[in-house]
Amino acid sequence: MVKTKTVYVCQTCGAQSLRWVGKCANCQSWNSYVEENVVSNPAAQRAGDRPQGQPVLLQNVLAESGQRWTTGIVEFDRVTGGGIVPGSVTLVGGDPGIGKSTLMLQMACLLAQEGRKILYVSGEESVQQTKMRADRILGKEGDLYIVNQVDLYAIKENVKQLEPAVVIIDSIQVLYHPEINSSPGSVSQVRECASVLTHLAKSRGMALFLIGHVTKEGMLAGPRVLEHLVDTVLYFEGERYTSYRILRTTKNRFGSTNEMGVFEMTARGLAEVANPSEIFLMERPKSASGSVVVPILEGTRPFLVETQGLVSRSTFGIIRQKAQGFDANRLALLVAVLEKRLELNLQDKDIFLNVVGGVKVMDPAADLGVVLAVSSAFLDKTVPYDTVVLGEVGLSSEVRSISQIGVRLNEAAKLGFKRAIVPKNNMNVLKELGRQNLEIIPVATVREALDWLKDQ
Repeated sequence: MVKTKTVYVCQTCGAQSLRWVGKCANCQSWNSYVEENVVSNPAAQRAGDRPQGQPVLLQNVLAESGQRWTTGIVEFDRVTGGGIVPGSVTLVGGDPGIGKSTLMLQMACLLAQEGRKILYVSGEESVQQTKMRADRILGKEGDLYIVNQVDLYAIKENVKQLEPAVVIIDSIQVLYHPEINSSPGSVSQVRECASVLTHLAKSRGMALFLIGHVTKEGMLAGPRVLEHLVDTVLYFEGERYTSYRILRTTKNRFGSTNEMGVFEMTARGLAEVANPSEIFLMERPKSASGSVVVPILEGTRPFLVETQGLVSRSTFGIIRQKAQGFDANRLALLVAVLEKRLELNLQDKDIFLNVVGGVKVMDPAADLGVVLAVSSAFLDKTVPYDTVVLGEVGLSSEVRSISQIGVRLNEAAKLGFKRAIVPKNNMNVLKELGRQNLEIIPVATVREALDWLKDQ
């Protein structure tokens, strides 16, 4: 019998208190504590699912590092580090309607066609609705089992009977533990259901995928311990009114956390985008100021994005600096460098920056491209259409060297670009690589790059 106790739980961070408090001391949120019945002996509850064993020497353990299951979706395999690891637990989050269930069902159908037994637990849709989506995506399901169930004990029995290789839970927020009185989606329910399923997956060597809801701030709903329990956390990003989706890794115990996959939402599910650079540059204007192409790097994958800057006179004396797809604080820093070090009169101007295609750029190599985009818009000088710009900018307006410059310039040359503005300190690396397919323009400071722009 599972024992429970009544406590107050913060719905934002999962902190517990024996009495109600107005402001959470952990996450500083107001009025977030709700009375719940939580499990007081979770260890006893999960004792039967925990793998048994004695301590062994680490040097005597034989690791099966090469065992992975490829899904047939190249972009998904890249993000997960090369495929699915048996016994792993993956959490997939994203906005409503972004395509989480579609991607998981598509992956399940492909794995089932390869002869693996798959169990898809749909807690939000009926079996008939899921069947209609599967027919629209692929039409062939293979050895794929589906059940509409939200009871944790019933799901455990289904797993024990079928012994599947992969289990997909859609979604973790709708499951409930029968012996916990709080409602589904509460902190205690999400934590306990995820913990029980994780131990079940580890003990049986099956791959487990949990689809999770997100809050209005874009964070995964539920306690933070949910992300600590799992092995991999994937975020599905993209604008609701565009067809392109980006799958990004924020945690991965079996691979890199810098990889990114690009998909396009179509009538037959999610289609892989093999060359994102061509998609993002397809509608780039040829003679507009403020447009700069930057080769960025996500993990081991380079691709080109267009950054667009717009500078206009501020009205009513209130200036605005807005960025879409780029860190707003970083934009403010770069604008301050232009004002202080290069004496551009931007203090009374509204400045807007947009990264085309819904991409969120975190690569510091995009700094110089952003600076030239804003300067180009302010001076009304067009950056040549066949030029790429890359480099990190410091507070003294120096242009710092970047990593993997050869890979970035290879991608630019492949798409027909003829010229590249690069940090001067990267020239030694380029000489060793023997780059002759691009005209290289080395710059040591932002002023040198701006002088080059004025001469065009």
